[in-house]
Amino acid sequence: MEYVIAFVVGGLVCVIGQLLLDVGKLTPAHVMSTLVVSGVVLDFIGVYDKFIDFAGAGATVPITSFGHALYHGAISEAEQNGLIGVATGIFEVTSAGISAAIAFGFLASLVFKPKG
Repeated sequence: MEYVIAFVVGGLVCVIGQLLLDVGKLTPAHVMSTLVVSGVVLDFIGVYDKFIDFAGAGATVPITSFGHALYHGAISEAEQNGLIGVATGIFEVTSAGISAAIAFGFLASLVFKPKG
């Protein structure tokens, strides 16, 4: 049942993104930013951790989880190092994901013919 819940919740996040594109006439960059900020806001009000407990990978895989990770990194480092910790914490927690995105993007550009 965990797989079904994760699939449905992750799919609903994708549906929200697609509706923002189609109905809201937003650009992909605006949709991505909106979903990341939504993850931060949901984490700030204390809902996102409960959302992860319920949906598992359905909540940790979509882009909203990136906002959740940014917020957690910033808050944990700010508690330890003050204001400068906000900037360092953001990159400390998300560096593996960002590095993987760059590396796999480069590899994909070698295999496929990139446009632009």
